[in-house]
Amino acid sequence: MGRVFSNMSMSLDGFIEDADGSVDQLFEWYASGPVETKTANEGVTFNQSEEDAERMEEVVAGIGALVTGRTLFDLTQGWGGSHPVGVPVVVVTHNVPTAEEWPHHDAPFTFVTDGIEAAIAKAKELAGHKDVVIASTTIAQQALDAQLLDVISVDLVPYLLGSGKPYFANLANKPVRLENPTIRKGNRATHLTYEVRY
Repeated sequence: MGRVFSNMSMSLDGFIEDADGSVDQLFEWYASGPVETKTANEGVTFNQSEEDAERMEEVVAGIGALVTGRTLFDLTQGWGGSHPVGVPVVVVTHNVPTAEEWPHHDAPFTFVTDGIEAAIAKAKELAGHKDVVIASTTIAQQALDAQLLDVISVDLVPYLLGSGKPYFANLANKPVRLENPTIRKGNRATHLTYEVRY
């Protein structure tokens, strides 16, 4: 059985987007190297350092399903029905999109309306023995509060944004103890992985 991860690119002062909702600086490391990395979505290609490309290949190989929220799903327009990681996506939402809003009926997207526990359970079912990755700060926080999150991964970017959206805020149970990180150096990002201890 795989584990449940949360992964975000984050500024040194703790933000995963700036005050205007932009992630341009935080995603700089996806385009700061000579190695071209293709994804499952034909419209998304990265140009990374050798270290970053190698790490991404390792991480993606271990992912069996993704969990995201309706906000990111709407913002990306559901990645056109094909997430760059190329795995099933579980969308936590209060309202399932209509056929007009979501014409990609054959895409591997599942909409869950009954909370984080049901969403994680569905994602684990879809992932099989592989990992589930949460791509949403709100969903990650809910999973952490419900003690469903096993690992927190941070792509730490050398920017100070000053304000914006924090990775974690208003936790129900705090403090949360994390183990010492594993550390991998990249170009324009340092990759930190923390085991969560409840």
